[in-house]
Amino acid sequence: MKILVTGGTNGMGKGVAKVLASIDNQGHEIIILCRSKELGEATIEELEKDTMNNKISIVLCDLTKLSEVKKAIIEIQRKHTFLDAVFINAGLGYAAKRIETEDGMDSHFQVNYLSQFMLTLNILDLLEKSEVGGRIIFNTTEEGEIFWDDMQMENKWGYEEGIHQGMVAKRMFLRKLHNLYKDKENKVSFIGFQISKIVWTNQINIIPAYMRIMATVMKFFGKFITMEEAGKIMAPLFNEAQEETKKKSGKFITWKNNEFIDIEEDPSVLDEKLQDKLWNISLDLCGDDRTKEISKTLLLSV
Repeated sequence: MKILVTGGTNGMGKGVAKVLASIDNQGHEIIILCRSKELGEATIEELEKDTMNNKISIVLCDLTKLSEVKKAIIEIQRKHTFLDAVFINAGLGYAAKRIETEDGMDSHFQVNYLSQFMLTLNILDLLEKSEVGGRIIFNTTEEGEIFWDDMQMENKWGYEEGIHQGMVAKRMFLRKLHNLYKDKENKVSFIGFQISKIVWTNQINIIPAYMRIMATVMKFFGKFITMEEAGKIMAPLFNEAQEETKKKSGKFITWKNNEFIDIEEDPSVLDEKLQDKLWNISLDLCGDDRTKEISKTLLLSV
């Protein structure tokens, strides 16, 4: 399988990339979308050494810049004729203050949701060409609300609220995509996944001292899991048979007691009028004619 992982140099993304690169006789091709060339190349070197898989590559993209998202889309389309799976995972975590991107948006909103909204719409055609059933797995959580009157959080900002707004936006997005694709012949599946424990990442190095102390104590009591453990839990979502993936499409799930179980979705996420509202706002914020044309084609095909 050919699998694209956003944010694959750390955390869950790296764990998923490492596990997928190592299983099935090292048969999977892994494409890591990341911001840093140095970190990306170091990740390739590490994963090749650990997994003996030499089919790992990077696509450079700073998700705080829509101009770089466009370049990444062009590169992916140029280098690849199909994709089998995508892990929408990249995201900002702790931040001491609100940072506005060069596109005039809150960085959490743009990185955690909008840039990957644009990326996703522009690579759906590659997933449609998968011979094993294209699927997109969204790393998300059940918290969150959309701040419709202050989506860029200019009036009231908090990093946790920013993270959670991106999470609920992704869940609304995947539901909308599922509804658009559920009756299509070239079926693509869309799944929201929440990890049941916190993944130990390099975020520990940037959070305040009191939070590091709390995290260390929580780790001692088993509240954290490693990147590799997260990857092992999630791997079946990427390499399972298409029929199994279809059953999960449109759902929000987690891993508990050694099985995938459904999480009851918030009614606001299931509200199709709100899904449409977010979709249209997102298209306008992307300001990209190609993305708007893809959206138009999708909507007319239903």
